Order: sequence, then structure tokens, then C-alpha cells
Amino acid sequence: MENLNIALILVVITVAAYDFTNGFHDAADMVATAIASRAMRPSTAIALVSFFTLVAPFTVGLAVADTIGTFIDISQLSHEMGETIVIAALLSAISYNLITWKLGYPSSSSNSLAGGLSGAGLYAAGSSHINWGWDALQHFQLDGLMKVAAGLLVSPLFGFFVGFLIMKLIFLIFRRFNTRIRPLFIATQYFSVAWLGFSHGANDAQKGMAIIGMMLLASGHTTSFSVPDWAIMLCALSITLGTMFGGWSIIKTLGFGLYRLRTIHAVANQLGSALVNSLATFIGAPTSTTQVVTATLLGNGAAEKPQHVRWQKAASIIAGWWLNIPVSMLLGAGYCFFFRSLWSTG
Repeated sequence: MENLNIALILVVITVAAYDFTNGFHDAADMVATAIASRAMRPSTAIALVSFFTLVAPFTVGLAVADTIGTFIDISQLSHEMGETIVIAALLSAISYNLITWKLGYPSSSSNSLAGGLSGAGLYAAGSSHINWGWDALQHFQLDGLMKVAAGLLVSPLFGFFVGFLIMKLIFLIFRRFNTRIRPLFIATQYFSVAWLGFSHGANDAQKGMAIIGMMLLASGHTTSFSVPDWAIMLCALSITLGTMFGGWSIIKTLGFGLYRLRTIHAVANQLGSALVNSLATFIGAPTSTTQVVTATLLGNGAAEKPQHVRWQKAASIIAGWWLNIPVSMLLGAGYCFFFRSLWSTG
């Protein structure tokens, strides 16, 4: 540890805090439907998602971390400039997480981090250091910022349609069954909640790993982007601890604020959300578990009775999503300006 600079140590600590707030936010999203449908005790649901959130980062690759950690090229920047970008992005993400947690709205930690990185990178390094992914897109491939955008912006839309289709499929298969089938759906939730927790840990934990990898590169401790084993362990533990202390105000918003949830909705939501997260992780695209779960839940409700969905409440949540990236970009640029001003006068 002797050759590690203070900035790197502070970033590692801050990443742990970021992953904690990420898990704190997303735990509420993952267990809200199980709790609201009264199919599972809150303590049981939290324990289940926490365990599988912890296990997942050790069993999947680092494709998502590679996407986040390389869409801004900091390898040619000075150590000070690279470190400033990373620190500013982290602080912008944590700031937005805390603000939305206080308001009780399910924001996206992933969007906050991507927005913070983009804002800080554009301000400090310019657009030439950002891999926009246009060339790859012309060859029908996803790379750089285009892959980030596809994961974060397209996944909620995909989640809505997946949630709609799964709900319709469940109604089709079980249309001749009565309420005695409910124990089957309660039992199924133990699998679906576990899968959702696993998909969350597999995707979301890699974003903190990406930041540590970027900081190691920015500070000159590595010559190319890579994620050490200790960073995987740190991020897995931090996001799991956050998951264990999930935000109850967000549980109320998702579990009770959109429409009256039953066990069938909870199962459809968890299966659909886990499927979207898993597919995105497979191609290395980051997702927002918050947005995927919420969009899938809206798809579930629309498939049954659209008029029962509180669309005004849903619209206010979605409006917060649209604000997420631009506000985070401004925060990232603002923090970057602050630190550059502070260090230039120091």
C-alpha cells in the first residue's frame, strides 16, 4: 500500500460508498413486489437477494466493467486529469443517489455514473477522448458510448415489452386455474427473486469495479485498463451490504404506488427483470436494475388492466429518469471544475 497515492485510496473508499448506495436503491426495487404481494417476509426477501448479489460477481466475466471503464480514454491524459474525471463522476453519482433516495424515487445509479463520467470527460478532456461508438454502429455492432446507451436507455423499453408478454403468457397458461394455484406462484418467487438478485450483482457490481480500474490506470499503477481481484471482492461486499439495508421509501413507491400487486404480478415482474438484466450482462451492456424493474412492472400492469395502473405516478418516475443523465452530467462537470480550480490554486 505504500506506493498508492491518497487520491486512489479515497476513490476506493468512495467506490465502496457508491456501491453501497447502489445496493441500497436496488434492493428496494428487487424485493418491493415480493413484499407488496405478501408472498415473502421482508427479511427473507432481503436475505435472498443479498446472498445472490454477493455470489454473482465471482461467477460472471467483466464485460460490463470493460464497457464502462473504456468508453472514455484516459490513458493519454495526465495523472491529475484522469483522476479528476474519475473522482468527479463518482461524486456526481453518489450525490444524485442520495437526493433521489431522500425524495423516495427509484433513480438509476448506473445512469448517474455514466452521466457523471460523460460530463466530467467532456469538460476535462473533450469529445476526442470519448469512444462514441459510431464506427461500430455502422457495422451493426455496439461499442463505447453506444453500448452504454443501449444498455441504459433501451433496457427499460425492452423490460416493458418483456413484462407485458410474460404476463400475457401466464394468463394464457393458467387461465383455467383458480386461486388454489397461488402456492405455486409463492414458491416460484424464491427462484425468481434469487435470479433477480443474481442478475443485479452480475451487472451492477461491475460498475464500481470499472471505476477502480480507471483510477488505477489514471494514477499510473497499471498501463492498461484491468480490474484486480481485490476490487471484485470490495465491490461485491459493498453492494451486498447496501442491499441488506434497502430503502423502504422506494419499496413503498414501487410496491404500493403503481397499482394493487398480487403474487402473479410479482412473479412476472421478477422473471422479466432478471431476464433483461441477464441478456444485457451477456453482451456487456450496463443496465439500471431500478429502471428495468419499474418498466417491467408497468408492462405487467398494462397486460392485465391498463386502467388500474396509476399512470400519473408512473409518469413522475419516468420524468425522473429523463433528468438523471443530464443532471448527472452537469454534476460531473461541476465537480470537475471545482477540483481543477482547487488544485490549480493549491
